[in-house]
Order: sequence, then C-alpha cells, then structure tokens
Amino acid sequence: MSEENVFLLYAFFSGILITSVYDILRIWRRVLPHKGLLVSLEDLAFWIFCALYIFGLMHRESNGSLRWFAVIGALAGMLLYKKTVSGLLVRYISLILCRVRDILCTAMGFCLRPVGRAGHAASGAVGRLLKKCRIFCKNRLKNYKKLLKIKLKKL
Repeated sequence: MSEENVFLLYAFFSGILITSVYDILRIWRRVLPHKGLLVSLEDLAFWIFCALYIFGLMHRESNGSLRWFAVIGALAGMLLYKKTVSGLLVRYISLILCRVRDILCTAMGFCLRPVGRAGHAASGAVGRLLKKCRIFCKNRLKNYKKLLKIKLKKL
C-alpha cells in the first residue's frame, strides 16, 4: 500500500511540475510576444516533453501500466497549482521581466542612437540594394518554376 501512496505523491508533484513548465511558456510568450508557427512548435515541444515525462514516470513506478489513481493525482496537482499560485506567478513574473526588457531596450536605444544617426544616410542605399536583390531572386525563382513546368510536361 505504501508504494501506491508514494506513486500517487509522485503523480501529484508531476502535475504541479507540468503546469509550472507551461507557466514558464506563458511567461515567455508575454515577455517576448510571437505568433503562429513558433507558438505551435513551442506547444508541440511541451507536449512531447509531457508525454515522455509521464511515460517515464509510469514506466519507473508501475512497470508501464496505467494507474487511474496516478492520473487523478496528476490532475489534482495541476488543478491545485492552477487555482492557487499559477495566475499570480505568471502575472507578476512577466510584469517584472517586461519592465526589465523595457529598461534594457531603452538603454540599448540610447547607446545605439549615435550609430543610428550615422548609419541613416547609408540605410537608403542599403535598402535599395536589398530591394534589387529581392527582385532578382524573385525573377530567378519564376524562371526556375517555368523550366520545371516545361520539363514535367515533357514527361
């Protein structure tokens, strides 16, 4: 009986760990906002981590068999963490880190201001060069696409 209680305790703390790792992801997204593919890749990596972690726990503690009391224990750990400290931690840690980010960006902007003024005159020439480069690459890709269509029609 005591082995099952220890396993339940492990499952409970695993639920807390999984939810806290997701909170770290939430904080990261608030401090450095991003969308789309990167968020999806982060979520995919998180769920792969969770699957491997839970599989390792089940394999180590119950020889790979699914114990429902462990699932309930993990859910209880997640729920307790989420309802007590999760919201406060995410809100205040992200607020502090956003303030630090803003201070650093302001300091860097102040330090790089002389470089920006000197480089502003050259930026027009660089911009035109990049635009020409982009147009050249776009035309080149169009030509390759046309050649590929011709080759495929011959087959």
